[in-house]
Amino acid sequence: MNDVSAAAPRRAFAVTHRGILAIAVPMTLAYLSTPLLGITDMAVIGRIGDAALIGGVALGAVVFDFIFSTFNFLRSGTTGLTAQAYGAGDRTEMQAVLFRALLLAVAIGIVVILLGRPILALALAGLGGSPAVQAATTTYFDIRLLSTPFALANYAMLGWLVGLGRATAGLVLQTVLNGLNIALSILFVLGFGWGIAGAALGTTLGEAITACLGLLVVLPSLDRRDRPARAKVLDRTAIVRMIAVNRDIMIRSFALLFAFGFFASRGAAFGDVTLAANAVLMNLFLVGGYFLDGFAAAAEQYAGRAVGARYRAAFVRSVWLTLLWGYGLAFAAALVFALAGPAIIDLMTANEEVRETARRYLPWAVATPIAGVLAFQMDGVFIGATWSRDMRNMMLASLVLFLAVWWWAEPALGTDGLWLALIVFLSARGLTLAWRCRSRIASTFGPEGAED
Repeated sequence: MNDVSAAAPRRAFAVTHRGILAIAVPMTLAYLSTPLLGITDMAVIGRIGDAALIGGVALGAVVFDFIFSTFNFLRSGTTGLTAQAYGAGDRTEMQAVLFRALLLAVAIGIVVILLGRPILALALAGLGGSPAVQAATTTYFDIRLLSTPFALANYAMLGWLVGLGRATAGLVLQTVLNGLNIALSILFVLGFGWGIAGAALGTTLGEAITACLGLLVVLPSLDRRDRPARAKVLDRTAIVRMIAVNRDIMIRSFALLFAFGFFASRGAAFGDVTLAANAVLMNLFLVGGYFLDGFAAAAEQYAGRAVGARYRAAFVRSVWLTLLWGYGLAFAAALVFALAGPAIIDLMTANEEVRETARRYLPWAVATPIAGVLAFQMDGVFIGATWSRDMRNMMLASLVLFLAVWWWAEPALGTDGLWLALIVFLSARGLTLAWRCRSRIASTFGPEGAED
């Protein structure tokens, strides 16, 4: 679906501010609710007062954050492919995408469970911790590992719903998931006294119940008349395309994680105070990112739908509208960070030295939403259009530039040089994707005016 077929009809549709917001607002709320899970697990275990259990939850959360970040492509990749089938009016393919994504989610989940022990051994070797902490981590890991197929299936269903523009249904499922996880963790840990095993079991049951509820939401919306044959669902070309899209998104995600991990490690080289100050400031960027991700989700749906519909005008308008809203939100976030930043820093840390250092570098954090908004929005466009190879390549090129700027700037400017490299990295991601976007529009839709 990446190239225009002369025989395929154009399917016109409107792209409006209301339509953009109808996807962006629910998805923003869904993204913002996610950090509550880790906070809740940490809070309920913290009530027990055992430092080893707190450390076990912390390390276990890091391991599963890495696992689920690795396979988050099931959400974004499914969104793009679904939106394209929706735009083309191919209801059979819309269902086939869902079934393929669910099959892939379950298959990956089973493989992760089978490889659980080697994964845990590697994680503990890298993360360290006392014997008591590692024992607690093992207990948490062994139980929560069983949630993997359900969690990945939830990714696939959320991606499918967003691809159809049903972001409110996605918000409901995400809210149920987070609410169940929080309620069950409190019940099992504080109510039943099951300790770290209770926290892990609460999360696992929350994922499983939400997956069942998700099926109850999506399956009744599937028309039997459009049900794909097994041969279509298991079509080799379609599966290879889904895997290729997801592979490129995964490589892109790994590169992004490496860049942020490298930033943190270089901050640590300047001492504990700088490391802590940078961590406080990066939280500002991450919060801003949750808001920008909502408009990226809108870009995914509308861009993918326009590609499937062969409708250049809708594609271009979706790019400009999501860009307009994205930059408006980015400048608003920057203004809030500039005005309220010192108060937020004081709220997040009581250490005066860390506070002073964080205020020193606050202007860099203020600039991050503006530097990164184009990258967020273009990620959405490229995911929706399934131009995943370009995403991967531009990410890798931006990473090389990031390291080059860091190599020069850190010795010359210290921590300011490290932040400069990060700002360049965020900006380069957006600018390189925007540069590629023009030629990809031409190759996908043909010469301008050809569709009319």
